[in-house]
Amino acid sequence: MSEIKKELTLIPKSEKYIQYMLEIIMKLPRTEKFSIGNEYKQSMYKMLENILMLSKVIDSEKINYINMIDAQLNVQRILLRIMYKNKWIDEKKFNYVIELIYELGKIIGGLLKYYGKNNKKSV
Repeated sequence: MSEIKKELTLIPKSEKYIQYMLEIIMKLPRTEKFSIGNEYKQSMYKMLENILMLSKVIDSEKINYINMIDAQLNVQRILLRIMYKNKWIDEKKFNYVIELIYELGKIIGGLLKYYGKNNKKSV
């Protein structure tokens, strides 16, 4: 898959992931909905913003946005594990969300590898 196509597939995949997570966050206990839920939402929206910026910046700047997306995914993985360990989400939902994050992570990893190699050549 070309790198442009990978960038473009990030948008619908992230939309699907965010929509599903918003449904989960709305069902969290009230106190958690407004603490860990807000943190999770802010992280997802920041990640989406960085995904949208990928198509707007020149190639040499893309690696920075890809790294920010990767960092946001890592934050979300940790917050998701906290939700699961505290039994705020069930195992089925947890596994499904982990799979969605894994799909996004694979694309991000491929983009990191591609743009990381290309940035080294230009330095």
